[in-house]
Amino acid sequence: MARKTFFSFHYERDAWRAANVRNSGVLSSDDEYGFIDAADWEKIEREGDAAIKRWIQDQLENTTVTVVLIGAETASREWVRYEIRESWKRGNAIVGVRIHGIKDQDSKTDTSGVNPLDVVKFEDGTALSTVCKTYDWIADSGREHLGEWLGDAFQAREDIDEDKVIEEEAKKSVARAAVLTGPSVIQNPPKPWAR
Repeated sequence: MARKTFFSFHYERDAWRAANVRNSGVLSSDDEYGFIDAADWEKIEREGDAAIKRWIQDQLENTTVTVVLIGAETASREWVRYEIRESWKRGNAIVGVRIHGIKDQDSKTDTSGVNPLDVVKFEDGTALSTVCKTYDWIADSGREHLGEWLGDAFQAREDIDEDKVIEEEAKKSVARAAVLTGPSVIQNPPKPWAR
C-alpha cells in the first residue's frame, strides 16, 4: 500500500544523498513530500521562521509516514527536529534512514552522525528511537527494503500508546538555560567607597 511520505533531512549538506533516495524508484513522486528546489528554499528562509513552519505544515499535510534521512549533521538541525516533533504530533509513523554511505556529487561518502531520533525525546525522557527504528540505506539495502520499512513503521505507530507526547524544544531550552546559568553569585563585590 502506498504511503504519503514526508522526507526530513539537512538540506545544505545532504540534498544530493536525499535525491538519491528519492530517485531510487521505490516510491512514486506523488507520494513524496519535503523536497524543494534550492532557490525556493532560499526564498522561504528569507521570509523567516513563520514561513518555514507554514511550508513544513503544508508539506506534512495528508502524509502518513516521515522518513528522517540521517547524515553527519542532521541531529543538530533545528528544522529537522521541528519536522520530527510535528510529524509525531499529527500521528505520522517515523523511520530513520542513515544516508552517510551514499556517495555525493563528488563520489565521496560522509561520516555517520548522531541519530536525531535519539535526540528528540518524549516527556518521560525516553528517546523517540525507542519506538522508531533506524536503518542504513547502504548496509540494509534501502533500495530493496524502503517500502517494507515504511509499512513496519506505520504498523508500529498504530501499536504505540497515544499518550506518548514529545517534549517541546522550548521547554528543553528553558531547562537547559536554567541548568547552565544557575544562580548568579558575585564574589567579593566592590565596595562603593573603594574607587
